[in-house]
Amino acid sequence: MREHHPHSHGDGRDGFEKRPGRERGGRGPRVFAPGDLKLLLLALIAEQPCHGYDLIRQIEGLFDGAYSPSPGVIYPTLTFLEESELISGDAEGGKKRYTITDAGRLSLSEQAIALEGVRMRIDVSKRSLRGHDRPPEIHEAVHNLRHALQLHHGRWSAEEIARVATLLNSTAQAIVDGPAVQAVQGENQ
Repeated sequence: MREHHPHSHGDGRDGFEKRPGRERGGRGPRVFAPGDLKLLLLALIAEQPCHGYDLIRQIEGLFDGAYSPSPGVIYPTLTFLEESELISGDAEGGKKRYTITDAGRLSLSEQAIALEGVRMRIDVSKRSLRGHDRPPEIHEAVHNLRHALQLHHGRWSAEEIARVATLLNSTAQAIVDGPAVQAVQGENQ
């Protein structure tokens, strides 16, 4: 589990990073592991040559609209793939149309298992982004927790930070441990 460090306030008020979530351009939860986006873009371009904007829309479709990568993520990755000679970009009407190269096809075939992993992680992320990975009662409880944290409005003394961080971390650990560990702990008390 990650430790919360009191000095790392994203917005300076509640100790948590402001992450607007699914809004375009907003920073939401991390969707791709390192290297996943490169491999996915390579696979999509191998299926059909296209422009960067088309790739953004295709990825949004893979997530059923729950996530849309920003141009600031897509275009630098396309530049990297192009500089690595895995794809080539031909400018037509001011827009680049990307196609896979022979080296890109070889790289893609060598990473077929990794690509399957990327597609599985997309399915898991898609459910998570849409809240399908938890029952409505848990979704509501998480919402209530976020609301309680927002109600603090900057009233965070060092003691309160420690108290709330301990509560949240111990609750998270109890969820990870599951009911079996809790039952054993109850018997030992």
